Amino acid sequence: MSEATLAVCDLLNSRGIDFNYVEHKAVFTIEDMLGLDLPEFDAVAKNLFVRDDKKRNYYLIVVRHEKKVELKAFSEKIGSSKLSFASENDLGAILGLQKGAVTPFGVLNDAEHRVRVLIDKSFDGSRIGIHPNDNTASVWLYTADLVEVIKQHGNRVEFIEL
Repeated sequence: MSEATLAVCDLLNSRGIDFNYVEHKAVFTIEDMLGLDLPEFDAVAKNLFVRDDKKRNYYLIVVRHEKKVELKAFSEKIGSSKLSFASENDLGAILGLQKGAVTPFGVLNDAEHRVRVLIDKSFDGSRIGIHPNDNTASVWLYTADLVEVIKQHGNRVEFIEL
């Protein structure tokens, strides 16, 4: 278990949050995840770290693994200027993550609370499967618990219809 994963699991345990933890080979895409025999696969989330064209606003879009996100339409929906994927440098500097390990838990490394987390409304009231800041493991927990962890850290989080 990596230090990053251990920190997330310790946090969840310290708050009494119920979760399931599964180690697996490193995965870098949803397609890689499809090749694994994971429990609750329908709850696996795809996470997109994007920014506006001025690099003023950063968003973490959390959607069900089978959904597609059209960034132009999404930027209009949230009232943002043109969106594009954040660079690997931004990913590391802001979320402390590497490519392939993007997860909502990365906002726990966002010291300036710059990232706004936008979660697909279809996750509201259900469980969600995400990496614990390392792409060699996944955790499943109730989305409400995840939202509470993010809010307590100080980042904005909201559900959005996708």
